[in-house]
Amino acid sequence: MATDYEKEGVTTFLVRSQIFVAASPETVYETVSDLSRSGEWSPECQGGTWVRGEPSTVGAVFEGRNVRGTEPVPWAPVIRGEWTTKAEVVEAVPGKVFRWVILTEAGARQESTWSFEIEPAEGGSLLIHHYRLGRLTEGLAKIFRAGLDEAGRDRFVKEWNAKLAADVQRTVERVKAVVEQG
Repeated sequence: MATDYEKEGVTTFLVRSQIFVAASPETVYETVSDLSRSGEWSPECQGGTWVRGEPSTVGAVFEGRNVRGTEPVPWAPVIRGEWTTKAEVVEAVPGKVFRWVILTEAGARQESTWSFEIEPAEGGSLLIHHYRLGRLTEGLAKIFRAGLDEAGRDRFVKEWNAKLAADVQRTVERVKAVVEQG
């Protein structure tokens, strides 16, 4: 049976953070659109490999190596340790936006969308990092159906959204440091 978080039109997670970066939008874009470097700024993604298509272009697929310890929402029945995900670039406009979605095991797009948006600002750029999960990914759907009652699902969404917000904030801070240090 589907949970409320699997219904069409739902937003399960939604986080956004922004920061000023003392570099041109093109320089910021060049950095954030290279997902193989994401280990330099992401709290979970340790980098990875482009496995299909021209890197950083629409349609390209990236396989990310991820790692998560026991600290984030320690009671939650999520993957701990190492795992991989595949993501497809869905928008790539140099100096403006780089957006990708997480794929299912079969390669279909899920409603799990990450993006970096860049706006020109006096003396540099405004970097905006955004994440939205609509319907649950296939992995979360299994956890929600088998391991959590309604109160547990609601608690998980609230606490995991807070964890994601902190991760997105740390990410923009780290990207700023990487870009500004050259």
